[in-house]
Amino acid sequence: MFGRSRSWVGGQGKSKNIHSLDHLKYLYHVLTKNTTVTDHNRNLLVETIRSITEILIWGDQNDSSVFDFFLEKNMFAFFLNILRQKSGRYVCVQLLQTLNILFENISHETSLYYLLSNNHVNSIIVHKFDFSDEEIMAYYISFLKTLSLKLNNHTVHFFYNEHTNDFALYTEAIKFFNHPESMVRIAVRTITLNVYKVSLDNQHMLHYIRDKTAVPYFSNLVWFIGSHVIELDKCVQTDEEHKNRGKLSDLVAEHLDHLHYLNDILIINCEFLNDVLTDHLLNRLFLPLYVYSLVSQEQSEDRKINPQVSLYLLSQVFLIIHYQPLVSALADVILNGDLSVFSTQPEQSAHKSSATTGVRRFTKPPESLERSLEMNRHRGRKKTQKRPNYKNVGEEEEEEGRGSEEGPEEEKEKAKEIEMVVMEKCKISDVSTLTEQNITDEEKSAAAAARAEGQRNRPFLDLVYSALDCSVDDYQALFVLCLLYAMSHSKGINAELLEKIQLPVPEREKSSYSHVVVERLIRIMNQAAQPDGRVRLATLELSCLLLKQSVLSSTQCIIKDVHLACLEGAREESLHLLRTFYKGEEIFLDMFEDEYRSMTSKPLNVEYLMMDASILLPPTGTPLTGIDFVKRLPCGDVEKTRRAIRVFFMLRSLSLQLQGEPETQLPLTRPEDLIKTDDVLDLNNSDLIACMVVTKDGVQAQRFLAVDVYQMSLVEPETKRLGWGVVKFAGLLQDMQVSGVEDDSRALNITIHKPTSNPHAKPLPILQANFIFADHIRCIIAKQRLAKGRIQARRMKMQRIAALLDLPVQPSSEVLGFAQPAAAAVSQLPFRFYDQSRRGPAFATVDKVPGFAVAHVTQHGPTPLSLTPVTSSSSSTGQSDSITTNTASTQSASQGSPALAPALAPSLTPASQPTISLLSDDNTDALSVESLTLLPPADPPRLRAFSTQSSIQEDPEPPGEEKDDTSPKEQSQEDASPNPEEASLSGSTDPTETTPGSTETETTEPLSGAAEDQAPKSEKEPAEGQLELEEDSELDQETEID
Repeated sequence: MFGRSRSWVGGQGKSKNIHSLDHLKYLYHVLTKNTTVTDHNRNLLVETIRSITEILIWGDQNDSSVFDFFLEKNMFAFFLNILRQKSGRYVCVQLLQTLNILFENISHETSLYYLLSNNHVNSIIVHKFDFSDEEIMAYYISFLKTLSLKLNNHTVHFFYNEHTNDFALYTEAIKFFNHPESMVRIAVRTITLNVYKVSLDNQHMLHYIRDKTAVPYFSNLVWFIGSHVIELDKCVQTDEEHKNRGKLSDLVAEHLDHLHYLNDILIINCEFLNDVLTDHLLNRLFLPLYVYSLVSQEQSEDRKINPQVSLYLLSQVFLIIHYQPLVSALADVILNGDLSVFSTQPEQSAHKSSATTGVRRFTKPPESLERSLEMNRHRGRKKTQKRPNYKNVGEEEEEEGRGSEEGPEEEKEKAKEIEMVVMEKCKISDVSTLTEQNITDEEKSAAAAARAEGQRNRPFLDLVYSALDCSVDDYQALFVLCLLYAMSHSKGINAELLEKIQLPVPEREKSSYSHVVVERLIRIMNQAAQPDGRVRLATLELSCLLLKQSVLSSTQCIIKDVHLACLEGAREESLHLLRTFYKGEEIFLDMFEDEYRSMTSKPLNVEYLMMDASILLPPTGTPLTGIDFVKRLPCGDVEKTRRAIRVFFMLRSLSLQLQGEPETQLPLTRPEDLIKTDDVLDLNNSDLIACMVVTKDGVQAQRFLAVDVYQMSLVEPETKRLGWGVVKFAGLLQDMQVSGVEDDSRALNITIHKPTSNPHAKPLPILQANFIFADHIRCIIAKQRLAKGRIQARRMKMQRIAALLDLPVQPSSEVLGFAQPAAAAVSQLPFRFYDQSRRGPAFATVDKVPGFAVAHVTQHGPTPLSLTPVTSSSSSTGQSDSITTNTASTQSASQGSPALAPALAPSLTPASQPTISLLSDDNTDALSVESLTLLPPADPPRLRAFSTQSSIQEDPEPPGEEKDDTSPKEQSQEDASPNPEEASLSGSTDPTETTPGSTETETTEPLSGAAEDQAPKSEKEPAEGQLELEEDSELDQETEID
């Protein structure tokens, strides 16, 4: 009893070393005492097998005598005996799991040889498990995969038996190639690839795989892939409302897995195997199912899938598979083939094997894979020779019964085998030979006759070209563009084949291009730039990519002038389209920069695009589907604005590249122009405000706040140079938010967000801290400086966008979000258009909105002389001379006197308004925008407009002699008259009236006596009048220049 209490079985053997040879001997004794599995000893046997596995793994690294004893006692036979007793699911699962762990952890080949000897592993492989149990199936296929990973030139002999012509590991695995579980299918592919790699160095095994398994396996695999494709097509046709996108994505992923698996087989470069696989793929899948579906419904009534799905799948084929004989033959049929490649030859098909029949049809194999393998196995084995322990007891009789039933078909199978061997032994010297082998004699003669005639019908290429029409939508066009891209980038297609029909080939010198393709690409771009265009951004970007690929080489651009002119027309259309969406709100600037950042940081990846199942569905405009913005149509004004911005960017970039010009205006903020952390700056004569920066985690730091044109910086003094500072943080003002702190009047809460390329993503703050100043005065100054700096930075960028769109400089009120009702009521646009083709002088109108800051509109025009009126503040944009006339005056000066002198006295000169410019005076000219003016409140219905018009003739009359009393409406009609013989300089303002008791906030110069007498009269009798703008000498000068 004492001995049993210390033993492993009793669980009290703590003093005994369980990782030892002695303990293995004890476990062997337990197995011998429990050869029959019962309910009482089931757990004991499972635990015994687990402990034996632990000792074997330990012995592999520490004591080789363990394996000697294991082999001597043939302990693997006990495992097999337990399985054969059909002891139930629990024992099978535990045994398979234990064996899997054992073979995964064995590292020495000698130990592996011990385990694989006596053919017990093969017996376990062919054991009839209950594969309806998912857990047993999972552990079984994992066990097979683990064994396949141990295959090499030496261990393969334990699995492949040359005498019995059997390879259980391979044949049992491929039976599950179409298992419903994707994990099982993936494991089967791994096993077959490992077997194919090892077979390269073993001719006998290679011939076995080729002669006994290749045709049945590949024919069933091709049928399985084609069935998935047909199911995918049905899913596309029935999913009009995007409800089955999950199932569709799974089917697309499965097709991609199949293609990658086929490519992995082909790149192993097993010549005989590749020939069989290429023949099956071309004649049983790609041509009859994919390519044949490209013809129109009138030409083919029995096509299996729709052209959109076919183009999508063919694009995946060319993007993934690069085996030259396969893709070259496939591309040749698409580009040069006709329907004769599908001609039926029934009299010849009777004499050919299932792999080489003359008719190209997608047909189901005559028998299942398992049935074919069983027939080949019986035919290969000698009747008198049986492998021991190959089947369970009683299975030999069933096997013999099946063998007698298979006799009548044996002769036909032998004929297949002989023909396969003869075909496979033919060495292929070049690609053309293999291509010709895959085409029947009738097809060869038909192709030769067609070439002799010089005219060939190309229905597949015709559909490719016709599908590039985007007048309705770009559903098919996107797939065609992807197909052209994939074919041009395929490593397996000869460049000469593409150049023969002038398809775009990247990175090759070219002297000509296909006018048909380029014209259709430009047409797509033009349709994308239309307001009602239904071209998605992905289609446009791919069109631009293919166009550059067609006409650009490393040294030159060979595009013809007429095509370049059409492209420039499309760019102009995109410019006009974006103008209609141009707005002064802050959101437009953010969208503009976000779209540019997104386009440059995430260019279109065609491989990823063709992995997305959502593009198989008809184009939709709702974001509720979850489809990426570039792959669907816009929804709402915001998305239409984003699309217009992106179209403009793409066509602008394409135009610049084709003309060899660099991009100088985008992005609006260049990284090289910004201040960066650790930069050392000269801070002499800079406005600095000392503050304490307290971050969210409580870290405090003494810094100086500096505001630049685009950025705010936190600096600390440089220790070595007086007046210099080191930048510790720099952030963009436009991405900043400033708010006060309730409990502390000296503190500000400042948050700066990181720019993001995704407009839907939540902005990530790069700075979120409290700034504590010395007193509340400095706090207010800092807040105003930051607020004005933010407005200034955004306004400058809006000006740059306006210049990019060839628009006049936008009013600052629009930048600040203040509307201009007078202009909006007339034009109903978010900005004003000015006719720049008029020869007359430029003018500006100030819309005075009570109580708001407004700005003057600067009009660009080809005026040769800049005239500066009495009360004007002009600015230059740096591109053209601008004339800004400001006739704003106080109420005392707004009433024109009947007897105004030609030159107004200084006392009558309207004083300039006090400015509350959000910019410093030093930067006003550089910004090209008028200073903002604060106007007193007024009654809008009582606003009066003053207009001035001076006709400049050859003999001009002195100003002020004749008074023009035209109404504002008539005056505006005269201003709009495009008379080239008349050059006039006019300016109109809307004066304001103050109610009794109101306080005048404007600062004016002291009035003279005459003006003081007229001031009360102007308040009582407001009327229209003229204000002379120039003296005679200036008018004469203008006449001479004109």
